[in-house]
Amino acid sequence: MLSRGAAASGRALRGAGRAGGQPLARGLRASPRSRSAMPSWVIDRYGRNDVLRFTRDMVFPIIHFPNEVIIKVHAASLNPIDLSMRISCFAGGYGATALNMKRDPLKLKSMDTEFPLTLGRDVSGVIMECGLGVSYFKPGDEVWAAIPPWKQGTLSEFVVASGNEVSFKPKRLSHTEAASLPYVGLTAWSAVNQVGGLNQSNCSGKRFDFILDNVGGSTEKWALDLLKKWSGATYVTLVTPFLINMDKLGVADGMLQTGVTVGSKTVKHLFKGVHYRWAFFTPSGPSLDEIAELVDSGKIQPVIDQVFSFSEVPKAFLKLEGGHARGKTVIDVISKK
Repeated sequence: MLSRGAAASGRALRGAGRAGGQPLARGLRASPRSRSAMPSWVIDRYGRNDVLRFTRDMVFPIIHFPNEVIIKVHAASLNPIDLSMRISCFAGGYGATALNMKRDPLKLKSMDTEFPLTLGRDVSGVIMECGLGVSYFKPGDEVWAAIPPWKQGTLSEFVVASGNEVSFKPKRLSHTEAASLPYVGLTAWSAVNQVGGLNQSNCSGKRFDFILDNVGGSTEKWALDLLKKWSGATYVTLVTPFLINMDKLGVADGMLQTGVTVGSKTVKHLFKGVHYRWAFFTPSGPSLDEIAELVDSGKIQPVIDQVFSFSEVPKAFLKLEGGHARGKTVIDVISKK
């Protein structure tokens, strides 16, 4: 198999691939079978579970850039961010300010460009179409990915993604199993590997050198005392006020307040001999490659609480909202139920 590096002279050009179809202007291709609509679960406003709406007329995804691919979704899963984006206590929806800025940084479109909005970040499926710049993937490849929250989500028949966000699905997992891992896996990978600096070659013999906090609340008040002081020990938290600050205070003031908060905490704990860091979900196909190797070697296993059919997406959200799950809530998108 062609290596990722050989296919793209390094990961900078990753994800490129070729597929059939008639070329459009500037090297783009038409969507498969020239479809114009597809079934999806969308929201037209932020709110409770009744804002979820099934439609068969969602606009079919289009390849806008040469490095993009279209994936036929076999399975998706829900994460707390999906619930937060749907039912935030803020009128604009959780993270709406930051995500809308990412979707339309030059404000070329109207303020409501996110609607109709498709939720869902995880996907496991099959490549259906590739942009002309893609050489690492081809139609028919089984892949998985975590789609960033500023893009349309995976509770649809098809989804478009950058090739750099996509990886080959672990061979030992079904699509349903694979769909449970990408978003949480990449979030943990970002915290442990990229922010915390841990890898398989530097973890041997360590004790209380690293803490990953995915709970927040009062955890910081006692957990930091467990770390060995002045040893390079690191405390990484996934609970940050970044999106909430931007929703409440606007872009400029929100970023300023966030910077002040992380700066003050970093300096405070540095004087106590501990490194304090924040970590965020980062979409990354190369990181998913490494996670897939751990999955196929049996070192990471999916934990699924319940699988719902595509027609049961509202029930899946209620399950997530109710809490007490002992694993992921997965959607079997190609189920005929």
